[in-house]
Amino acid sequence: MRNTPTILHLDMDAFFASAEQASKPSLRGKAVIVGGLGPRGVVATASYEARVFGVHSAMPMAQARRLAPNAAYLVPRFGFYRSISEQVMALLRVLSPLVEPLSLDEAFVDLEAGGAAWDEASARLAGAKLRADIRAVTGLTGSVGLAACKMLAKIASEQAKPDGLVVIEPGTERAMLGPMSVRTLPGVGPATGDHLRRAGIHTVEELAEAGEDELVRLLGKAHGHALYAMALARDERPVVAERETKSVSVEDTYDVDIHDRVRVGLEVQRLADRCVRRLREAGLSGRTIVLKVRRYDFSTLTRSETLRGPTDDPAVVREAAGRLLESVDTTGGVRLLGVGVSGLADYTQEDLFAQAAGERGQGAQDPGEDGAVEAVAAGVADAGAPVERRWAAGHDVRHAEFGHGWVQGSGVGRVTVRFETPESGPGRVRTFRVDDPELSPAEPLPLVPRAPGVAAAGEVRA
Repeated sequence: MRNTPTILHLDMDAFFASAEQASKPSLRGKAVIVGGLGPRGVVATASYEARVFGVHSAMPMAQARRLAPNAAYLVPRFGFYRSISEQVMALLRVLSPLVEPLSLDEAFVDLEAGGAAWDEASARLAGAKLRADIRAVTGLTGSVGLAACKMLAKIASEQAKPDGLVVIEPGTERAMLGPMSVRTLPGVGPATGDHLRRAGIHTVEELAEAGEDELVRLLGKAHGHALYAMALARDERPVVAERETKSVSVEDTYDVDIHDRVRVGLEVQRLADRCVRRLREAGLSGRTIVLKVRRYDFSTLTRSETLRGPTDDPAVVREAAGRLLESVDTTGGVRLLGVGVSGLADYTQEDLFAQAAGERGQGAQDPGEDGAVEAVAAGVADAGAPVERRWAAGHDVRHAEFGHGWVQGSGVGRVTVRFETPESGPGRVRTFRVDDPELSPAEPLPLVPRAPGVAAAGEVRA
């Protein structure tokens, strides 16, 4: 472990919710909750104003609504968040070639490897500049932790929240960690925490005092050794620039259990197509198709099939997922379905396309029919009948007369839109028919408009 705090951990503050507040002037300073809005939805992110009411990520949305009934509830815009994340990651890569993203809003950076820092003073300056650059480029805030290892840098960024910077000076780690709960350490979840509590171990200091042998006895060899090292503030893990993608998957949780076997099959086909779209966006293909089914009683089944070679053909993935579904009993009802592809590669096996072509002749759906599949899966009895347009709360729209806005809500044939942009003040609210021809979906606007001639973060101009 190094003796300078040159490992940086960045964690964007309440990322999804903060992005929504920056995008929507009327929501700034107010409780905002982003996640699945159905009865079985969960909270993805809650703004700090919403956390005052006890709302937190992974909480059932129904519980969040009871705690904060007057909050703004929005459907995630992952493409929008991903575009902001790319700007932030570009700023990190200016600091060092060793950037290890953990998610859209979180990453480790080895400042020493990029020459951005070599001691505490230079590390503190690099962290402060990064926070200022993130605000200038994205309009959002991030919290920065600096320490001599990854574990401590992550703990420091948590202490820095929101919108702060904390440096853990080498030599002070044991004293800082000692009084903290064992749950502070990576790998100590609720089950491990309860196990340690029953053994009389509540703090990191008590964990260290218990000794390595006792922790191995309680938790097993690998976990016991690792936790003892962390209790002594030892973490030798390097910052790894590239984290290999092991699988690509999509899944949906349904507000009402699905009992109709035909509907289940159509949902699986739709999910397979979505999964393939994600594969192709990443420039990947895969050999192993995985089906996930969570039934009415919360029992979860997974089935997999390995193909002759990697593919990114939707018909092949649909057919494989359909075969896997045949082995699953869904008569009691289905709460969740998922389709994934693993065994990834950056090429495809050409002979599988011939296989797919043959299967299409036996009734497999063409990729262009995805919209029809979704219509039937959504319970539309007559695929030829007009389908009411759906407007997701929080998503962007444009009106021919009133300009850019976002959906506040919809129902009973009406959609309510607030017309405002990131640079405007709070806008006016208007209501339209859901099929109003002058209203259409729109792309999100940038939070910080780029001045003409100014390069994006990480972009080099000739």
